[in-house]
Amino acid sequence: MRVVWQLVAVVAVSILGAQGLALVEHNPWLTLLVGVATAVAGLAVYRWVVGRTERRQVTELARLGAVRSVTWGTLLGIGLFGLVILNLALLGSYSVHGLGSPSGALGLLGFMAMAAVTEELLWRGVLFRVVESWTGTWTALAITGLLFGLAHLLNPNATLWGALAIALEAGGMLTAAYVATRKLWVPIGLHLGWNVAGSTIFSTEVSGNDTPQGLLDAGTSGPALVTGGAFGPEGSLYSVAFCTAVAVVFLVVAHRRGTIVPARRAARARAAVPGQTPARLPR
Repeated sequence: MRVVWQLVAVVAVSILGAQGLALVEHNPWLTLLVGVATAVAGLAVYRWVVGRTERRQVTELARLGAVRSVTWGTLLGIGLFGLVILNLALLGSYSVHGLGSPSGALGLLGFMAMAAVTEELLWRGVLFRVVESWTGTWTALAITGLLFGLAHLLNPNATLWGALAIALEAGGMLTAAYVATRKLWVPIGLHLGWNVAGSTIFSTEVSGNDTPQGLLDAGTSGPALVTGGAFGPEGSLYSVAFCTAVAVVFLVVAHRRGTIVPARRAARARAAVPGQTPARLPR
């Protein structure tokens, strides 16, 4: 039941936030405010429900070093997406026509803050963490990464390739960041930076969603495997390659730190203390 309560709590915050954003979508300042408020509420609700249902310190949201981790995660996400755009521009597949909409960029920032936080709380904070306690890190990474990609099939302009690309680049990289740090702050920052770069800065489609114009008036053209087509640059082979490389780096760091949970250790811990989470598994 702890999993059910945690899922219900995080999903409820996400739904209420989405409803709030729909009510103020034409006001960028209110959109920013509602988006950030939803993100903050999501963190508070997650901390409360996990603490109550698992009776432990919620170490994955430890306050110490949180700002630093979110900051460098965000910068890494922006840098990765910028690297994809740079390669598209060198091929002539991305062009800037002028200044876009600063007010639209402001509203997008609020929306992306809400999406990054609530999705990371749901996918890494609840689902991956719980599945990992049953199966170990590798199986949980594969299962939740694939489900994360398939969930994007519900988006506009979704394709099977786009969903697979999301599973590899986002499901893999964001989960690997959590495994390496055992905190949610870096994945939240990465997710935020990537989405902010795509929508707010470079004005591209994000996971198939045709978002309002950001800071730049720009567009992509060329083969879908290069640009991602209507799904956006997340469906680009460049994105898959760069994000998979970063995921491998995080997993190497996790291996060196001993934070990868083998399936046998998860089974032993589960037998010894039913319901125990990976953060408390014996080494």
